Amino acid sequence: MANTKSAKKSIKVNERRRLRNQSVRSAVKTAVRKAQEAVKGGAATVAPALQGACSIIDKAASKGIMHRNTAARKKSRLARRLNKALAVA
Repeated sequence: MANTKSAKKSIKVNERRRLRNQSVRSAVKTAVRKAQEAVKGGAATVAPALQGACSIIDKAASKGIMHRNTAARKKSRLARRLNKALAVA
């Protein structure tokens, strides 16, 4: 257990940050999943879903919740799936 006043405060702050980070990570996963389903589904909803997912990923990277290289990798993989689906169709 924390002994000092600053250690007690940092426990509270860390918990708040953990919850915020958790919600952003969940939003990223949801956006990526929706973009992947849009690629599988049809061409009409693919571009907005991909654009939304990239936006959410970028925000997470800018807040430091996700490393910028991880964000770039996720966006690249989504774009590759989109291009592959459009090439086949």
